[in-house]
Amino acid sequence: MPVYTAPVKDTLFLLNNVLKLDSYSNLPGFAEATPDMVQAILEQAASFTEEVVQPINQAGDEHGCTRHEDGSVTTPPGFKEAYDQFCEGGWGTLTAPAAYGGQGLPYVLGTAFEEYLISASLAFAMYPGLTHGAVAAIEVVGSEEQKQKYLPNMISGKWCGTMNLTEPHCGTDLGLIRTKAEPQADGTYKITGTKIFISAGEHDLAENIVHLVLAKMPASPDNVKGISLFIVPKFLVNEDGTLGERNAVSCGSIEKKMGIHGNSTCVLNYDGATGWLIGEKEKGLAAMFIMMNAARLGVGLQGLALSEVAYQNAAVYARERIQGRALTGPANPDAKADPIIVHPDVRRMLMDIRAFNEGARALALWAGLLVDLTSKAATEEDRQQADDLIGLLTPVIKGYFTDKGFENAVLAQQVFGGHGYIREHGMEQFVRDARIAQIYEGANGVQAMDLVGRKLARNGGRALQAFNKLIQEEIASAKGNEELKPLAESLERSLGHLQAATMWLMQNAMANPNNAGAAAYAYMHLAGLVSLGLMWLKISKASLEAIAAGNGDERYYRNKLVAARYFVDRHLPDTASLRRKVEAGAETVMALAAEDF
Repeated sequence: MPVYTAPVKDTLFLLNNVLKLDSYSNLPGFAEATPDMVQAILEQAASFTEEVVQPINQAGDEHGCTRHEDGSVTTPPGFKEAYDQFCEGGWGTLTAPAAYGGQGLPYVLGTAFEEYLISASLAFAMYPGLTHGAVAAIEVVGSEEQKQKYLPNMISGKWCGTMNLTEPHCGTDLGLIRTKAEPQADGTYKITGTKIFISAGEHDLAENIVHLVLAKMPASPDNVKGISLFIVPKFLVNEDGTLGERNAVSCGSIEKKMGIHGNSTCVLNYDGATGWLIGEKEKGLAAMFIMMNAARLGVGLQGLALSEVAYQNAAVYARERIQGRALTGPANPDAKADPIIVHPDVRRMLMDIRAFNEGARALALWAGLLVDLTSKAATEEDRQQADDLIGLLTPVIKGYFTDKGFENAVLAQQVFGGHGYIREHGMEQFVRDARIAQIYEGANGVQAMDLVGRKLARNGGRALQAFNKLIQEEIASAKGNEELKPLAESLERSLGHLQAATMWLMQNAMANPNNAGAAAYAYMHLAGLVSLGLMWLKISKASLEAIAAGNGDERYYRNKLVAARYFVDRHLPDTASLRRKVEAGAETVMALAAEDF
């Protein structure tokens, strides 16, 4: 039976020592997020995710969701009860705006909670996760009437939300969608079409599901410029806020998929369903991207969260499993064999995962803080810089984190040997669940092209310049400390590889766009490594400061320094090879004719 312990201590160290959350107490929402309050919330989050959600994860995978003859869907045993406790605990309200029933706490705190929830059960976490994205879209582009009508119940968890993009014939290329929105005399629209791969599309957790649906009006251009966004609730909402009749949207089937069996991934059929335009006509794609960007950060967290829970189980197993002898002689001479954690190759796998997890958690929380600062920073300049940085980092976090999350789940499974392939230990579920995160909300190749094709050049490269400057300042500050100097110098070399790769793209991508396409994936991973290098330098600095101040558990901080050196020695050198891949260009990638594949 798999285990999970929420990394509260690590989260608090990052929030308090690395990100210095209390330095933002003058900003809206941060004053309430005192260190004591944050610790209390995270400890309660740990109890909820460990004791309520994690125990239903494996059974949810084995049982899955059930579609009934009438099109209704039942979630796995325990999911409804856990969701009720989620709502009773107010977890959906944590960072939501106070004007609609939320607590208005910083987004970065919600990021920490979301990691715990996903580690406990990705399939369960997706239900409130999709609602969170729908809330974000309605809050930004919805009318005040729509906000008042939908947001309070969605934020409380009484109602859930989804986003409906994909259709059987189109995924990434949304200009091909065929779902139609016919205008009616009363200002509503009749929505007709089929959407597929709709996560949490139909279920028994909440009394209503508010679908946000991309569709085209009859006179609109038949391309991406003709897409509008519509609110289409499962049950129509009366003027007094009560639920009315069932709308003409139904679950045609549940997808039979590789993982996340506990989440109802549905084919949804819209048969003249009543919908309302949200935002401006033919601006639906921009409105949907509010959801997509929030979702991409959330999916990046899925990579980290599954890597974390897989690591925890692999570490326990490595300490307990007796097999072979240490290369340097028996570590446990009174037994017939030693625990496998004595073997360097097992430690390599565990350290690879750990070095990613702790650095990625820091980057994810920094990204959450940047989301806060885009609207709450004291000056327009600071708000702009935060917006630039989070725009640059979003495809990196989504793509790099989920690639590493899947890779690390496989590594953790490998630690178990043959037992990792057996269902009862739970490792194969982590592998299957982690795989989808590389695909949905924009496949990782799309994320790489978004980074290289859009984010680097936006505003004359302003975001990348700000990112480079931050790293250079951190390096310069660290070089004066003898313990930090080797880390700083290694990060400086890796930043040089990133800058050289960027320059190569500037010189070669315009002449041949395939050069950008061929280089994008390697470039995304190069940016991911440099980003984690920055985080490890910050973590190391904060650890040394804590040791010097005598702040508690010195062993904990020393272990941070060991993990930092491991990352610098074993992972940052990969930036050199990734740069070479970027500079290899598109010639051999594009050389073969299509029929030769």
